[in-house]
Amino acid sequence: MHPHIKSSTLMKDKRILYVSSEVTPYLPETELSSTAFNVAKQAHSKGVQTRIFMPRFGVINERRHQLHEVIRLSGMNLIINDMDMPLIIKVASIPKERMQVYFIDNDEYFKRKAVYSDEDEKLFDDNDERMIFFAKGVVETVKKLNWAPDIIHVHGWMASLLPLYLREFYKEEPLLNGSKIVTSLYSKGFEGELNSEMANKVRFDKIDDAKATVLESPNHINILKSAIANSDAIVKGSEELPEELESFIKESDAQVLEFQSEENLTEAYLEFYRENVLELSE
Repeated sequence: MHPHIKSSTLMKDKRILYVSSEVTPYLPETELSSTAFNVAKQAHSKGVQTRIFMPRFGVINERRHQLHEVIRLSGMNLIINDMDMPLIIKVASIPKERMQVYFIDNDEYFKRKAVYSDEDEKLFDDNDERMIFFAKGVVETVKKLNWAPDIIHVHGWMASLLPLYLREFYKEEPLLNGSKIVTSLYSKGFEGELNSEMANKVRFDKIDDAKATVLESPNHINILKSAIANSDAIVKGSEELPEELESFIKESDAQVLEFQSEENLTEAYLEFYRENVLELSE
């Protein structure tokens, strides 16, 4: 690459799908929600074609953020652990940015006025199914949009089953065959474990048995390990990550971008996409 050509110009018109459990301004500002938003916004401002997907948690104010249902994308049923769950797609535009955010919704999973846990801080028993629904909902919607991303960039544990599902459940999907998978890792997770049946629910989707094994103990670290193992590249979204994850990353074949301060964000991410992710041969 010519040193005087900024990597951002070379990323123009590339397509990046950002999939995040949290995005500002729809959810409170956290390291995760603001990084996911800023990276997408900056890429968008450099001429990258971006789409953002997130869950339509019940705490999101639909009126204030002007979410509306997209009838032509809604109405599919996704099968989760042998149950039919209707998929509802809503969309909003981030003011000033002309960026579209798609919301994956389902009354059973996302109507409740909470994000991951109840008022006693107890994790919802169906968080595992909400993760499966979210991963499938994103892919099915992208298929309906017929939009083939060059890169799929995943943020947050609620989105972290997506790499596994892309590699296994959707591996025959021609639209996504060329997509590179990038996962950003954040230190803030959850205490304890998700539903103990999680691995079996994933296996129900004919996911490779060995790949589902890490989810037998579905704690935060193991869920992220699954994402790392099925990604082409990893971004450290937090300055410090648990030691166990650090060594797991070292042993993986993934390309790695170290933690970036906010002022370096744009160039560093775009250059990483360009030099380390898109250059990867199949």
